[in-house]
Amino acid sequence: MMRNDMSDIVSNIRKVAFCLLGLLVILFIYLSYIQVVESNFLVSHPLNRRNAESTRHVKNGMIVDKNGEKLAYSEKSRDGFKRQYPYGSITANVVGYDSYQYGKTGIESTFNTYLTGMNNPLRHLGAISHLWSDLPGNNVLLTLDAKLQETAYRELGENRGAIVVMVPRTGAILAMVSKPSFNPNTLDSQWESISTASNSPLLNRAVQGLYPPGSIIKVMMADAALTENIVDLKTTINCDGALKVPPDYILAESGLKAHGRVNLEEALAVSCNVTFGSLALRLGGGKMAKTFDRYGFKLPVGEELQEAKLRLPDFNSLGNGDLAQVGIGQGSLLVTPLRMAMLASAFANKGKIIKPNIVTKITDSDGNVIKEFMPEEWITPTSPQLADAIKEMMVTVVNDGTGNGAYLSGTRVAGKTGTAENPHGASHAWFIGFAPADNPEVAIAVIVENAGSGGSIAAPIAGRILAKALH
Repeated sequence: MMRNDMSDIVSNIRKVAFCLLGLLVILFIYLSYIQVVESNFLVSHPLNRRNAESTRHVKNGMIVDKNGEKLAYSEKSRDGFKRQYPYGSITANVVGYDSYQYGKTGIESTFNTYLTGMNNPLRHLGAISHLWSDLPGNNVLLTLDAKLQETAYRELGENRGAIVVMVPRTGAILAMVSKPSFNPNTLDSQWESISTASNSPLLNRAVQGLYPPGSIIKVMMADAALTENIVDLKTTINCDGALKVPPDYILAESGLKAHGRVNLEEALAVSCNVTFGSLALRLGGGKMAKTFDRYGFKLPVGEELQEAKLRLPDFNSLGNGDLAQVGIGQGSLLVTPLRMAMLASAFANKGKIIKPNIVTKITDSDGNVIKEFMPEEWITPTSPQLADAIKEMMVTVVNDGTGNGAYLSGTRVAGKTGTAENPHGASHAWFIGFAPADNPEVAIAVIVENAGSGGSIAAPIAGRILAKALH
């Protein structure tokens, strides 16, 4: 009997030993995974308090614009190094902030690893790395043009809204403005008022603001109708001021204005709702969904810009009235200003969209290039022939239509206005476009919240910014 008891005890001890050994093996594998696979993520995470504490005593690298203008740099203070932002609220939403108490956002967060020098292998050695704690961080060079950013910021005035200016051929972002903004130099002392403000100054509206696009989406609807052979350039549609959509919906023109028989170019110039509502119905849910997929509305543009996810309707479940609404940029469709600048870029760049980018290179404190970012072709949603056809229509919009406020003497400008209704107040004013139309150098998207007409508000703002960018 005793022998059996001893045998049971030995067996149980063996089981416990194997169990403990198994747990140790699992722990070893987990620690190895953290050290090897997750180390870069954890060491550079903005919420890593040990990292935040150590970098207070390290001179973080600078963030500079395309011309070498300092947008952020570290300055020695009594408690270590403190970040300085020479352009204050003008670049705050894109550059972000670096606060010991409230973390990091924008470029400060996305490129934290490089700015703090955490990409240096020596930084992963724990306490040993303190022997090299005086190594400065790396510099981040942006595509941003600080002077153009300043112009765009000033043009928005006291309005809420956003502006994105980019180079169609390279995807380089020259300006990204969001208003209202905040001063990152005084963030810590004003955090309570900034973080609770009803107008959301911490929100980067250029990439995180979601808006109905209104009539600016009609350029894409024109391309869809031509691509799917719903109409050709000579086809006319009769507009008597309202479109009756079975069973009981009516899509009306502003003021019930009748445009008569118009072709696609004429309809775009006067922003005819009847024409584009009719085209959406002819396309149907399947081809509408295909169009939005073709233009990359479901594809992310990368972590670098931290864009909010766009909101698209379930096209196959839309009724006729809702489908007609989406055809004029209303309904449940919500987009970011960045995506609308990219949409304009497609027609400026022969049907190709280059992935938007805001960083050109990373250099060390001695100016040696550590990493370089090259333009990357993203998608080709339309053909060069159709892109040119839509471009010419957009030129007509500016020369003879609703976008005349963006007209520039001596330079052909292509554009499209939008007045997007929203359920929370007055309509948003939109403009997208590019210039010079014959050899596009810059594309632009402007939204002014609750400002009314895109033609009278957003188009003149865009015209002045384009003039500055080109000269």
